[in-house]
Amino acid sequence: MMNEGTKPSTASMRDQDPLRLPIQFVKGVGPRRAAILAKLGIETVSDALFFFPRSYEDCSDLRTVSQLEEGKIQTIIGTIEEIESRTLRGGQSVVGVLIAGEGGYLRAVWFQQPYRRDYFREGQRVMVAGKPRRNGLIWEMAHPRVVHLGDDEEPRLSPLPIYPLTEGIQQWEMRRLIERVVSQYCNHLEEVLPEKILLQQRLMGIHDAVHQIHFPSDHDRLQAARHRFIYEELFVLQLALALKRHHQIAMKRAPVLRLTPKIDARIRRLFPFSLTKAQDHAVAEIAHDLEQPIPMNRLLQGDVGSGKTVVAVYAMLVAVANKHQAVLMAPTEILARQHFQTVDRLLEKSRVRRTLLVGGLPSHERTQILQQIASGEIDLVVGTQAVIQDEVKFHRLGLVVIDEQHKFGVRQRAALKGAGEEPHYLVMTATPIPRTIAMTLFGDLDLTILDESPPGRKPVRTYLATKEQRERWWEFFRKKLREGRQGYVVVPLVEEGDEEIRSVVATCRELSQSELSGFRLGMIQGRMRGEEKDSIMAQFRTGQIDVLVSTSVVEVGIDVPNATLMTIENAERFGLAQLHQ
Repeated sequence: MMNEGTKPSTASMRDQDPLRLPIQFVKGVGPRRAAILAKLGIETVSDALFFFPRSYEDCSDLRTVSQLEEGKIQTIIGTIEEIESRTLRGGQSVVGVLIAGEGGYLRAVWFQQPYRRDYFREGQRVMVAGKPRRNGLIWEMAHPRVVHLGDDEEPRLSPLPIYPLTEGIQQWEMRRLIERVVSQYCNHLEEVLPEKILLQQRLMGIHDAVHQIHFPSDHDRLQAARHRFIYEELFVLQLALALKRHHQIAMKRAPVLRLTPKIDARIRRLFPFSLTKAQDHAVAEIAHDLEQPIPMNRLLQGDVGSGKTVVAVYAMLVAVANKHQAVLMAPTEILARQHFQTVDRLLEKSRVRRTLLVGGLPSHERTQILQQIASGEIDLVVGTQAVIQDEVKFHRLGLVVIDEQHKFGVRQRAALKGAGEEPHYLVMTATPIPRTIAMTLFGDLDLTILDESPPGRKPVRTYLATKEQRERWWEFFRKKLREGRQGYVVVPLVEEGDEEIRSVVATCRELSQSELSGFRLGMIQGRMRGEEKDSIMAQFRTGQIDVLVSTSVVEVGIDVPNATLMTIENAERFGLAQLHQ
């Protein structure tokens, strides 16, 4: 029995749960080193067991100095006898370390790395790996890999673990600590994967995997250990998402939105074209989901120009035909207005009541729109983040469509999803970013892919132009403009802030006086007022502007069919998803 305030003994803590034992009570650690380890996130025995190496050194070809030969990566073990640092004529620094090994001496040298001098001390035992070469009577290795060994540390010719470090602890000390923790506490770990899965997937057990991830016997065993932990991580993630999906199916209810042959015929009559086979397939999958009493959670993925908007409009019209409201949310005002123009054009001969809700609307107009949405007088809303503000109340929301869903934060999407009685949920993107891929692969979203473009679409060709090829590209650009085409020039910066990169304003000014002199240039960027952007886009669409110089505000699918050219300046400043768009 223990009195209140009595500090528990190390033994009692170990008996309760050895894996939760504070790291300071492991032999050879203590309070001072525990504070250092805490900077690395190691506070308990369990933390140390799962503090995996960041890399491994291959030191398998161990030789004596007398056995060295040129042209191969080899390893020797020896003791540092001499350290020198000097500056050559011309200012180049050289650090040299003379190592006495079995059968002779080897000199390790580093050029232009004077800080290396502080890494070594005379009498230190080291393992050195690299490609040796003869320099007179002595072997040399330039910029070799060096592993500091403890005085009594046995060298590992198998892959040598290299751990993340912090000030106050050396690599050999970390290896010794981890080795002690693994040998004493690894057997207390419980296997989290069922035996059936271990056998089916031929996975290494938890105890062997921890041993081999830290101190692998060979490369094959190391890969087997890594494979086991990768599988476990993905398995747990998949299980969590499956539970989430089960909760969604079991606990949440959505309106049943039926697609009858009559509704289908009425919707298709509104389109001045036939849907592609891919669009028909997407519509069928979405319609099946809408008829279920559980919320649809589907990702519609298709390249720019594949017809995602038409599929979204079809789904929204199914909701409207079932006397529910639908909302389409876009990440930018430009794209929202473009979507609304597309919707307005397609529904010109319909009785569907629709509106655009974006920031910057006049107060009286906004108030009227909000009242109409709340009373059910509006069937279809297209907007930006303005549609998820607290004051926006839907009368009977049945379907939420979000374009370029990765542009919105989790909370933004959740707010819109909850704006009504659990609406169905459709997200669209032209770029399946890693998070989107993960959600799809592991069950949080169903996936529909538009893998076919409408008739007449030509493939996009992309070129990387070097400085020497710039004039050739601009000549091609001008040739197409003279043929009546339009184009974009996209730059990464709104304002000057980098000596090597021109802003959108400077680029527009310089192009108008050089490569694109004589053509009509317009400029657009995200900081402009809505009316200003609308005016410039209207001029671009109607052909009054030949070239639109812009920031990445054009990234999310602005639709001007005659604009068939795009120049991207400083492309390295954009992400892969942006470049894909």
